[in-house]
Amino acid sequence: MSPEGKKLFNIIILGVSFMFIFTAFQSCGNIAQTVITNLNNTDFHGSGYTSMSIIYGVLSASNLISPSLVAIVGPQFSMVVSGVFYSLYIAVFIQPATWAFYTASVLIGIAAAVLWTAQGNCLTENSDENTIGRNSGIFWALLHLIFGNLYIYLAWQGKTHISESDRRTVFIALTVISLVGTVLFFLIRKQEDTKAPGDDDSTNEILGESSSARNKMMRAVAAFKKSITLSFTKEMLLLSVTTAYTGLVLTFFSGVYGTCIGAVNRFGSEEKSLIGLSGIFIGVGEILGGGIFGLLSKKSRSGRNPVVMLGILVHFIAFYLIFFNMPNDAPIAPMEGTDQVAYMIPSKEVAMLCSFLLGLGDSCFNTQLLSILGFLYSEDSAPAFAIFKFVQSICAAVAYFYSNYFLLQWQLLIMVLVGFFGTITFFTVEWGAAAALAARGSDYSSI
Repeated sequence: MSPEGKKLFNIIILGVSFMFIFTAFQSCGNIAQTVITNLNNTDFHGSGYTSMSIIYGVLSASNLISPSLVAIVGPQFSMVVSGVFYSLYIAVFIQPATWAFYTASVLIGIAAAVLWTAQGNCLTENSDENTIGRNSGIFWALLHLIFGNLYIYLAWQGKTHISESDRRTVFIALTVISLVGTVLFFLIRKQEDTKAPGDDDSTNEILGESSSARNKMMRAVAAFKKSITLSFTKEMLLLSVTTAYTGLVLTFFSGVYGTCIGAVNRFGSEEKSLIGLSGIFIGVGEILGGGIFGLLSKKSRSGRNPVVMLGILVHFIAFYLIFFNMPNDAPIAPMEGTDQVAYMIPSKEVAMLCSFLLGLGDSCFNTQLLSILGFLYSEDSAPAFAIFKFVQSICAAVAYFYSNYFLLQWQLLIMVLVGFFGTITFFTVEWGAAAALAARGSDYSSI
């Protein structure tokens, strides 16, 4: 297999592995709060929102050390071990216990930081200036083939209460799916080192292979120092506002919006199965966006800004429709649900359209963020992607925390404000990247 073919193979395996792990994890997050409110076990006192807040809070802190861990053990082994912890978290729901639930939340937070740092490193190692946009799109499209939500939709159709048998069947299946994705990481092939012995390559300096324990520790320390240095660069500070917005949106569509749909009593006997259907439409939007704006990026001569502009417009339309369609107390409704009405009779069709728009807009932002980070920090990929996940995760943690208390209108308003400023800051960085590329005499469409 040619070097380019091997790189594309690795990107596809990376995407398929993440597809299996996150079809399980995101389906789990989508239904966690609904499942917990239906638990008959009075000894269990956990909260899905609180668990996700812990996960993303620990994830954000762990991103400070994740580049060092990846430098020591390598990206492939890092992803394998992280995948095991994802599977353990999902397995907790088979027989929930409060202590195990929150302990697993802490462990998966650490694992997630390592997983996404290693993913960014693997994506960048298998891409170059001309293929980073394409490869980001391929990865993002494969990542969101979330078939677990289809299973939930079919299994829970017509159910208004989730029984113990229903819960166990779903979470055993999701645990197995996550383990399949973990095993697939072993198929990723290592890239051969084509550098001359005297070449000074900062990526190899930080993440290169070495059997020496002392060298590994030196790379770990260098990775940590590089993360701190990159955090205070102008471009990274500006991109952090955009990244913060993706964290807020991640919380909303992966945990809050599904809970809102499941709480609306006017949806009748379909309210629980609609959670799975909503996840399917979110996935369709993510895949469509990843395909169009990633795979076809080479045909665009306008750069990344038009895609991000489309993303924010699509999200604003979704937020407007959700505001009119969903009851204001839906995110914090009790087990009995809510009978309130917003500004229109709740419509299942509008709810599913909003799910699709949320996924489409999210793919616009994330594919372009992955692309610009891979372009700007091609030689410091692990620290750069660690900072990206640090900011995204800490904002997701904050959003999950306030989701326990804030009505829907306030959650939507926060996303609108942060999204507006995040779009402006992304434009600023992209204009700078375009100017730098023009100074080098490269074609702007190649980024």
